[in-house]
Amino acid sequence: MGMSVGGGRKGRVHPEMNVTPLVDVVLVLLIIFMILAPVITEAFAVRLPPKDDDKQEELEQANDPNKPLVLTVTDEATYEVNAVAIEAEELSLRLHRMFNARPDNVLYLDGEDEAPVGAVLRGSTWRARAARRRWC
Repeated sequence: MGMSVGGGRKGRVHPEMNVTPLVDVVLVLLIIFMILAPVITEAFAVRLPPKDDDKQEELEQANDPNKPLVLTVTDEATYEVNAVAIEAEELSLRLHRMFNARPDNVLYLDGEDEAPVGAVLRGSTWRARAARRRWC
């Protein structure tokens, strides 16, 4: 604690605050917040559903629990689940959602006659990934 004695008009004591501990505490808090800032922003990532998604409604209608799931690979190497076209990037996630909504874990794979073999094998792989996610 620092004080200045004398040098004043009437010789009063003027206490001076020691700012060294204050600076230390502020720097430690700054470092803590810098480390936690990226962690906090990742923890609150929110993905909102699209507002008008007619394809989602078609998929819900096609995902009747009493009706079997059929993944069809067309001649153009596109994918359909119960006659509803699905993009290849969305296929694994959609199959995962469909499996979670059903009591069984059955998917029939139907490759058209002129469908590329690689596309049929990719469909089989996505089916296996979606089924594995269900049990993890």
